[in-house]
Amino acid sequence: MFRHMIAFQQAARRSFSSSIRRQVNNKVPEKQKMFQEDNGIPVHLKGGSGDTLLYTMTMGLTVVGVGYVLYELVKASFPQKKG
Repeated sequence: MFRHMIAFQQAARRSFSSSIRRQVNNKVPEKQKMFQEDNGIPVHLKGGSGDTLLYTMTMGLTVVGVGYVLYELVKASFPQKKG
C-alpha cells in the first residue's frame, strides 16, 4: 500500500513538473471582438446557438412556471364546497 502511494506521488510530481510546455492558443482577443461587435444582437445571445437554446429553454420554463403559479393561486382562491 505504501509503495503505491509513493509511486502515485512520484507520477503526480512528474506530470506537474514536466519540462514540456504546451502552447495554449489565446482566444480572448477573438472573443472580445465577437462580443463587442455592434450587430444588434443582445450580449447574452452572441455566444451562438447554445446561448439561444439556453435562453429559449429558460424563457419557456419561466412562462410555464408563472402559468402554474397562477393556476394554483386561482385554485386556492376558489375552494371546492364540501359535501
